[in-house]
Amino acid sequence: MTRIEIRSGTELPARREQIELHTADGLTLVGELALPLSGAPVATLVTLHPLPTHGGFMDSHILRKAAARLPALADLAVLRFNLRGVSSPRGTSEGAFDGGDAERFDVAAAMDFVGERGLPHPWLVGWSFGTELVLRYGAQYPIDGAILLSPPLHRATPAEVAAWEGNGKRLVAVVPEFDDYLRPAEARERFASVPSLELVAVEGGKHLWVGEQQTRRVLDEIVARVNAAAYPLPTSYEA
Repeated sequence: MTRIEIRSGTELPARREQIELHTADGLTLVGELALPLSGAPVATLVTLHPLPTHGGFMDSHILRKAAARLPALADLAVLRFNLRGVSSPRGTSEGAFDGGDAERFDVAAAMDFVGERGLPHPWLVGWSFGTELVLRYGAQYPIDGAILLSPPLHRATPAEVAAWEGNGKRLVAVVPEFDDYLRPAEARERFASVPSLELVAVEGGKHLWVGEQQTRRVLDEIVARVNAAAYPLPTSYEA
């Protein structure tokens, strides 16, 4: 056996499948499903990436590293995909960016895929723009909960936010101390309509979660909610 130290670029073993999602308005979206190497996943992360017009895509680093590490370290399935009109090395999803409106069909297609595959205990994980999609459209789906990374609250309406209270789904917001758009104190005010929200203020954190220390913190916060038995994540892996 060889012990591997987990570094920024480490990709741990998993079953990785290139997948396509098909939207109700006739588009094909490209993505990847990463599963534990053996056995069934204990839960599923459905990830929604940052703003495409600012470089967001399925390989945005937190989501890429979640797929690279969490199937092996936490027995999680990780679904990543390019929203409409977005390109990555995996390919280009059909359609065009619609500012978060027609993207509701993209969220629906991802949740249809989860249902068709029978993937267990789904959680939506949005980052920045992806959190707007979670807040606007996610509550209608049979999910265990949702995790918001750096939510800017630019597009979700107060009514859409308030709809998360009392719906039986956990809502967690991971908010950086030095976020460019929404910092912890303001986040507490803006989410006041959801008193059940779990707000995690990350000391020293920034909107883009740059650096291995911030990456580890974010992945730990996700795993602590989705599969607490795997928390905290190890810093090495025995292969």
